[in-house]
Amino acid sequence: MISAARTTDRSSGFTLIELVLVLSIAAVMLAGAVGLMLYSSDERTLRKTSGEIEMMAKQARTMAILHQTPYALEFREGIVRLMPFAQAGLDETKISRNRLAEVNPESAGTTENREFPLEEGMAVLVRRWNSEDWHTTLKNTFHVWRFDPDGLCEPISVRLNYGKSWQEITFHPLTGAINDTQLEAR
Repeated sequence: MISAARTTDRSSGFTLIELVLVLSIAAVMLAGAVGLMLYSSDERTLRKTSGEIEMMAKQARTMAILHQTPYALEFREGIVRLMPFAQAGLDETKISRNRLAEVNPESAGTTENREFPLEEGMAVLVRRWNSEDWHTTLKNTFHVWRFDPDGLCEPISVRLNYGKSWQEITFHPLTGAINDTQLEAR
């Protein structure tokens, strides 16, 4: 009887070409994942900042209604602040805490004043109602968004620029919540 089975002395394993091919596929996938993570980090930063601004706007609206006094969000270079409207725009380097307490004694020493520092390199632009122009927050300039005791606020749009990425947010004048948003992360 003749057997059809062949026996070879080749040892089993991977060839060099197979190893190089698998490693190159893994490298391409890893490069794509790193690119996706860098892409999404800008988007994540913009979404976090817009969420924080929305939360501060809702808090300003609530504080204005509860205390029956106007509150404001103040946009300065590198920072967004929540404070009573009477304190908005004051230069803190020239005015002491005692002076701030004189302007609004109810808020002295409370946690009603809140700050949110922006990421390094992030710019905030504000567009007022019925305007097409974006106004920047340059050094020694600021923009104030007022919240009245009746629960209304000025309808504004905020644009956040972070590197080549940006997000435009339009806020609702009755709730202070985000009404519309556009995002481009690069």
